Amino acid sequence: MLAVATIGFAINFWAWALISPLGAFFTDSLGLSAVQKSLLVAVPVVVGSLGRIPVGALTDRFGARVMFPLVSALTILPVLFVGYVASDSYALMLLGGFVLGLGGTTFAIGVPLVNAWFPPAKRGTALGIFGAGMGGTAISAFSTVQLRRSIGLEFPFTLVAVLLAVYAVVSWMVLRDAPNRPAPAGGGFLRRTWDTFKLPVTLQLSFLYAVGFGGFVAFSVYLPTYLKDAFALDAGDAAMRTAGFVVLAVVMRPIGGILSDRFHPVPVLVGCFAVVAIFAAVSAFEAPLEWTGTVAFLAMAAALGAASGAVFALVAIASPAGKVGAVTGIVGAAGGLGGFVPPLIMGAIYGWQGNYKPGLWLLAVTALIAAVYTAWAMRSAGRATSGVTND
Repeated sequence: MLAVATIGFAINFWAWALISPLGAFFTDSLGLSAVQKSLLVAVPVVVGSLGRIPVGALTDRFGARVMFPLVSALTILPVLFVGYVASDSYALMLLGGFVLGLGGTTFAIGVPLVNAWFPPAKRGTALGIFGAGMGGTAISAFSTVQLRRSIGLEFPFTLVAVLLAVYAVVSWMVLRDAPNRPAPAGGGFLRRTWDTFKLPVTLQLSFLYAVGFGGFVAFSVYLPTYLKDAFALDAGDAAMRTAGFVVLAVVMRPIGGILSDRFHPVPVLVGCFAVVAIFAAVSAFEAPLEWTGTVAFLAMAAALGAASGAVFALVAIASPAGKVGAVTGIVGAAGGLGGFVPPLIMGAIYGWQGNYKPGLWLLAVTALIAAVYTAWAMRSAGRATSGVTND
């Protein structure tokens, strides 16, 4: 079940990230400004973020066996729309990108599925492995530009649509919910969502995930543009370097979960946010990309990936039974929105200043605040039920 969920998450995230690597291509073909370009690559994050709230609650209600095939099948429509209909119109690209965000909601399906199959002491590791499915963005970064150049613009979208169709069928046949899956609390969807939103742990974890995973999403969608503007890299080189950033973050996400099972998520998060703060400050000086700049970005990739895994290790042990999907939906939405806002800010800053330094300083300050808040406010979260030992 973990393997099937991880594969589905990766394919849907691949679909979710199809537009970002082509940002430079669409900028040239459609004549976009810096802000328009930022909006184009950030829009898929909106539905992929806010959509996690109802999708997470629906997963608590109907189970992942229903939701994974359904969402995967529905995501085929915007993938084909963007690839075959919308590519010559900015307005249609925004519409297609908005609906394409549906693929990003699958995160809120997989977390409660995996959480129900594993005991508390192993959930951090299991959820970290599932979270590695965000490597779908790396697959997109590695392949989309090259496939467009060698075969044509439509091909990467066709390929992903076929993979989504195959996965929808296979997951319907293979996927099963855990026999002891907690039933959701009574009341309608809006009532359950509001009750979940009011939980202190929901808002606390939402902030941490907005910084951790939001930082990863922001870099994964905007780093090609940043590297092109700040260091004059061509689109292919920028896409490959972005893919390296994403791969390292993906590899570190399970490690963040493993460390959280061993030491508890809170100290892992404090360390990760401190690393991001330090190296975001280094990057703010726009040091040469070889080697200082590269090391700084890779260090942030590792820390953001591990932090994303640690946050959901904390979700697994701190969320009330029967509300893991709902909490995941809200926390996941916060993470996605955390990735939506920075590209818009960075685009506006570049249009205003002609460089990205203020945006990177803002990231450094935000990460430092997250580290201090985690150490102070979250030190006892989930410790009563985590099963974590420090011997």
